[in-house]
Amino acid sequence: MFLFSFFKIVHIIAGFAALLVFWIPVVTKKGGKTHNRIGWVYVVSMGVVALSALYMGVWRIGFDPDRTADSTAFAWFLIFISLLSSASAWHGIRVLRFKKRVAAHRQLADLFVSALLLISGVAISAYGFLIDFPLLSYFPFIGIFLGATQLAYWLRPPNRRMHWWFEHLGGMLGCCIATVTAFTVFGAPRLLGVDSVSIVVWFMPSIILVPVIIGFSVYYRKKFSASKSA
Repeated sequence: MFLFSFFKIVHIIAGFAALLVFWIPVVTKKGGKTHNRIGWVYVVSMGVVALSALYMGVWRIGFDPDRTADSTAFAWFLIFISLLSSASAWHGIRVLRFKKRVAAHRQLADLFVSALLLISGVAISAYGFLIDFPLLSYFPFIGIFLGATQLAYWLRPPNRRMHWWFEHLGGMLGCCIATVTAFTVFGAPRLLGVDSVSIVVWFMPSIILVPVIIGFSVYYRKKFSASKSA
């Protein structure tokens, strides 16, 4: 129990650190010193969040003597959030390393991470429908979509200019969706002093941030196209 409490504290600290610093790389000059340094602070924080969430989820399912059906369902959600955040961050980093590729990508580690996100999304969603738990039923669709698009990106030769830039942006914002969603599901009810919040609130980060990802992609696609024309 002491180890669980330790990981919980570490998880909360790292989660708040990630929430505080995430928007700095978004608004600062891309590739600049601040962007890179704060970006790594965010990635490391999210790595700690993912590992601690994985531990707590597994402990709740396998070792918690007071576990209930609801706590088990939330534990599976916590595990999926850890996979979603870590897979998105991994993808966002790896695309930068292979930004000069001109052929399909066959690195086993990258394909495995994306496939794991896709498969786990399908499995958790099926489990959610089985136990009639809306959060687990529908939220994994994000992981299914991201895992599928990541695999499509790796397995096809690049077909647009600055392809790696858009994938990096999508990966990091996808990681942000996981962070903010976890906060609304686990942190917000405790701060508000209530047992739970509306399902709409749980999905609010996705409702807000998915259009942000699309908006950024459209904006920079036009910007890069204009630069190429000039």
